[in-house]
Amino acid sequence: MAAVDAFYASIILFVGRVWDAITDPMVGFFISKTPWTRFGRLMPWIMFSTPFAIISYFLIWFVPDISTGQVMWYLVFYCAFQTLVTCFHVPYSALTMFISREQSERDSATAYRMTVEVLGTVLGTAIQGQIVGKVDTPCIESPFFFSLTNSSVAMEELNMTHDTESLTDTRNAYMIAAGVIGGLYILCALILLLGVKERRESSELQSDEPVSFLQGLKLVMNHGPYIKLIAGFLFTSLAFMLLEGNFALFCTYTLGFRNEFQNILLAIMGQRKANNTTLLFLQLSATLTIPFWQWFLTRFGKKTAVYVGISSAIPFLITVVVVDSNLFVTYVVAVAAGISVAAAFLLPWSMLPDVIDDFKLQHPSSHGHEAIFFSFYVFFTKFTAGVSLGISTLSLDFAGYQTRGCSQPDQVNFTLKMLVSAVPVGLILLSLLLFKLYPIDEEKRRKNKKALQDLREESNSSSESDNTELASIV
Repeated sequence: MAAVDAFYASIILFVGRVWDAITDPMVGFFISKTPWTRFGRLMPWIMFSTPFAIISYFLIWFVPDISTGQVMWYLVFYCAFQTLVTCFHVPYSALTMFISREQSERDSATAYRMTVEVLGTVLGTAIQGQIVGKVDTPCIESPFFFSLTNSSVAMEELNMTHDTESLTDTRNAYMIAAGVIGGLYILCALILLLGVKERRESSELQSDEPVSFLQGLKLVMNHGPYIKLIAGFLFTSLAFMLLEGNFALFCTYTLGFRNEFQNILLAIMGQRKANNTTLLFLQLSATLTIPFWQWFLTRFGKKTAVYVGISSAIPFLITVVVVDSNLFVTYVVAVAAGISVAAAFLLPWSMLPDVIDDFKLQHPSSHGHEAIFFSFYVFFTKFTAGVSLGISTLSLDFAGYQTRGCSQPDQVNFTLKMLVSAVPVGLILLSLLLFKLYPIDEEKRRKNKKALQDLREESNSSSESDNTELASIV
């Protein structure tokens, strides 16, 4: 759409992720040091970051009429958008710790949050797909172009067939989609600001002595359960993002279901487009089954839910590449994968508050680090998305992927099988091993809950005693 060379596009994505690695923990630290206001401590970050995030998002999709400097344009606004999203997402996620002290209520709030987040992803995908999909961009017959690879004739034919009017229509469609999604962003932020209230007594917890950024970072990153949980979350997220990011292309080219998928046009990895209802099924099934996993973790425990939920995708991911091309099997795999996606994204987020409770018991005199814990979770969510995109793009380009090709060479089909089956299965098995090492089970949760209650009662008794002594002196 913007005609930015693939190499420079990769540089923009890489620099954006490196920038995230710097800004995410810093934003978490600054949030933890933000004083209480009449709007709360977290809400002002959400309030002030929203309009600027909308502007930067819109400018990412805008194609400036300049001959030089386009790469710098997209680099600046991409990094700005990532930073502003962090300023929104970290306090938004950390609100879980500040709306209730009860573990069950926090788990319920996490389930609602993840349900709406996945539903928002489906809605955003559908909106952009429907708007952009109205622009007709027919595929290119690959055999002709494969025979002319790296030739001047091929480049001349590509230039001759490039429809300038169609490109303009595509750019306008992306701008319209960005405007609609930006409007939804504002609406959701308003609902959050007006509908959720922070608990002041939780937000005002501060350390007796100021803690520097490096000290706070060291405290958080030295907490063993947090490291194990983050590592498991990292590999699980990468597995399912690889699956989601390549499933449409896999269905279109490897399984040959191009004509069967006419409902949603999804833009994947820049200029690549693929019609697929299966990805919609995957995302919808993930949305609808989050309440089931919330019930399951309440009934059987979070670690058991992680094992069952994440591992349940493995046989289906193997089946889809072993069984001959079958539309029904593909839909079944999409639904089954969506069920595992729901578990993979709900359960680690639901386990994070338990890690913070455990941290508070081990460091009773050090408070206010919740935002730092959540900031690394936000970073790894965006980091795995970038890594997934990079792995997919490099792998498919190396295999000889042809943008807008009606068909692909055998190497691409083999690569797609690896990206939606073998690699995710390996990452899932590795994440299950890491979750096995995660030490906070249901018994540990109950002990931590009781210990925190005793600690709060002791703190309240001490405070009441001090107030009584002060009154008697007066």
